[in-house]
Amino acid sequence: MTDNAAQGELATVRDYLRYAVSRFNAAGLFFGHGSDNAWDEAVYLTLHTLNLPLDRLEPFLDARLLAHERAALLDIYRRRCEDRLPAAYLTNEAWLGEHRFYVDERVIVPRSFIAELLHEQLTPWVEDPWAVGSVLDLCTGSGCLAILAALAFPQAQVAAVDLSKEAISVAERNVEEYGLGERIEIIQSDAFAKLQGCRYDLIISNPPYVNAESVAALPPEYLHEPVMALGSGKDGLDFTRIILREARRHLTPDGLLVVEIGHNRAELEAAYPTLPFTWLDTAAGDEFVFLLHAADLPA
Repeated sequence: MTDNAAQGELATVRDYLRYAVSRFNAAGLFFGHGSDNAWDEAVYLTLHTLNLPLDRLEPFLDARLLAHERAALLDIYRRRCEDRLPAAYLTNEAWLGEHRFYVDERVIVPRSFIAELLHEQLTPWVEDPWAVGSVLDLCTGSGCLAILAALAFPQAQVAAVDLSKEAISVAERNVEEYGLGERIEIIQSDAFAKLQGCRYDLIISNPPYVNAESVAALPPEYLHEPVMALGSGKDGLDFTRIILREARRHLTPDGLLVVEIGHNRAELEAAYPTLPFTWLDTAAGDEFVFLLHAADLPA
């Protein structure tokens, strides 16, 4: 069925949701940027496009749509299927829990497990969130984790660091929208290069960690994201090695390092058999985020 035919036949929100799910499944879309199935993606794109509350579908299911609303829905469904753009790039927003962030193709779509750990203020590893005075978010991208860190630790000054000038622009926009400009400093730097002499109570990082084999097999949706934000050498650990080599000189004596590494736990432990990694529990399990104390890191 063409879009013109669909617009003539479909009338209600329920009709368009059914059509979207069928079209998404037929197109073989990959889901992994906020949803994991065609239904959830269709609901999100439909409610967002119609300017309806994202958490209230039922009251609107049988509402009949105006011509311009039908056209807008068909257009965003078409772009999702034909361009294979992640939903976040179509709507220019991504959500981590209840927090919304502006995103576009200059930054990776936020999806870090560290976000849920910050929501819990890194309990029990941080005993007093008010005592955290300084935080570094390395590879900040859109600035989402830096912002969540500022919200989790009310007394902290946060440094948000990224090499990409384009990502810095997006991070600046999000920091401004959250009104945190006085507490978050955004720095363009290649890893720790511009942080000489700086020490932090907490360093967090969601660095590039996709290995070369996986990069070569990425679905089309991921190819719209910045390449430098995904791949990190043959085993996916190139940037993590930099962090482990440099982090101690940038942590206070009792400081903590928290890093997300995707599916690379076995490779990391094999490469650093003497480091006492603590693997943190997340919604997806305890294989994706590690914690180290400053004293445990290489000098």
